Amino acid sequence: MSRKIPLAWLQLTRERTRLLVALAGIAFANILMFMQLGFQDSLYSSNVRFHTSLQGDIVLISNQSSSLISMKSFSQRRLFQTLDFKEVESVNPIYLDFTSLKNPDTGHPRNIFVIGFNPQSNVLDISGVPENQKKLTLPDTVLYDSASRLEFGPIAREFNAGKSIFAEVRLRRIKVVGLFTLGASFGADGNIITSDVNFLRIFNLRQQGLIEVGLVKLKPGSNAQVVAQNIRKYLGSDVNVMTKQEYIDFERNFWATNTAIGFIFTLGAIMGFIVGTVIVYQILYTEVADHLSEYATLKAIGYSHKYLLNVILQESLILAFLGYIPGFGLALFLYQKAREATLLPLFMTLDRAILVLILTFIMCYLSGVIAVRKLSAVDPADIF
Repeated sequence: MSRKIPLAWLQLTRERTRLLVALAGIAFANILMFMQLGFQDSLYSSNVRFHTSLQGDIVLISNQSSSLISMKSFSQRRLFQTLDFKEVESVNPIYLDFTSLKNPDTGHPRNIFVIGFNPQSNVLDISGVPENQKKLTLPDTVLYDSASRLEFGPIAREFNAGKSIFAEVRLRRIKVVGLFTLGASFGADGNIITSDVNFLRIFNLRQQGLIEVGLVKLKPGSNAQVVAQNIRKYLGSDVNVMTKQEYIDFERNFWATNTAIGFIFTLGAIMGFIVGTVIVYQILYTEVADHLSEYATLKAIGYSHKYLLNVILQESLILAFLGYIPGFGLALFLYQKAREATLLPLFMTLDRAILVLILTFIMCYLSGVIAVRKLSAVDPADIF
């Protein structure tokens, strides 16, 4: 096999311009797949960061809730009923809602996600929350997400500079007393955290005790799956009872199946694969067409048809490897720029890098398989 590789390499490098065009086409297809798969993964990751940060084992939500951006309220009495189980150590009600926050500089309002809970309880494992949540016991105070979109204004920068930050949230003047880092998502451009009491001051039409999420913490050694199943039977069907992982999967499944976004990103990756296949096929087909007489000569002097097929397939694999390298490098650059522009968790992962590499090899191999059909017409008589 090693003796056949130089012929494939020499054929590819004979036309340098054609080779560069082929590598550019493969790199473009790689970038398209990397970006689509990256955005899809960031979509899922950004929308479950709240879920993964919950300091509990079991989650209760209304049976009418479909995702974090479409939550319905239920009575917190249902949450406190779980204390009847000996495995339950503590429970925490959490309020969630969207409202407008005015940019302190421009006065322009923008929707922001508000999280409310008892600041005396350990509810969220988010950087900046545990050390600052006791400050929320003061009236009209909030913690601001420093990773929120810049359209909310330079709140985080000015707070870090030592300035007192006041803003208007739902026609109520609030003070920023600390920062945390959660990050924007496809569902929310920014986030603030406040106490349950301050939450009800902001949403003054909300009824106390109607919550969006009930968080249950179990005693060490308890089986969350078994306890969740028992609680589910005990409470009935008006609330959904899930383990923390099931709650994460519930949210991911919503974005994957109930919205067009997940489908669009998957379709984009497929289109990148198809585009790359067509580009490589055109290059290899041209290579075969330009060297038909040479292939006929090789057949005439005794080389088998299988040998010629291997040469073309080796060309496709060489193109796949060489085209992947610049595609990977440019994808890293674009990930960084997109991350800075959107504040979404867009990072390269080993699994995605390997997946796109495998897809690139498959893409080029399929192109080679299609292109070698031209060789079936090669006959030694063609040299005459």
